Amino acid sequence: MAEVGIFVGTVYGNALLVAEEAQAILSNQGHKVTVFEDPELSDWQHYRNHYALVVTSTTGQGDLPDSIVPLYQAIKDQVGFQPELHYGLIALGDSSYPQFCGGGKLFDALLQEQGARRVGEVLTIDAGEDPEPETVSNPWVEQWGTLLK
Repeated sequence: MAEVGIFVGTVYGNALLVAEEAQAILSNQGHKVTVFEDPELSDWQHYRNHYALVVTSTTGQGDLPDSIVPLYQAIKDQVGFQPELHYGLIALGDSSYPQFCGGGKLFDALLQEQGARRVGEVLTIDAGEDPEPETVSNPWVEQWGTLLK
């Protein structure tokens, strides 16, 4: 089965909850999964030949949470082209704000720009409609896990 690193950007803990639920689902499917709450570039580099799942909320004006900004900056400044990377992305946000899921969309845009290959579609979760984000993310993760080789 696949090796998956889950990289979390959270402020109030919802993204971490989604990541922990995803870890349980993927592990039950037979994948080897590790969650990184304060991810570093060295953690990311290990999964470049495996799978990365980014689970991040959005803060401010569509920004990434402080916990994942250093990883994002390091990928942007130091990694460059990474076509060998396969990834998934779960973005949490609130549609009452103009930059809905802006943090996740920002991360996705960077990875696309660097040639990484997204597995499945980006999942966006609206806190206004789904106060328990795992009810939306769990079925998506179940499906995503079946796409991993």
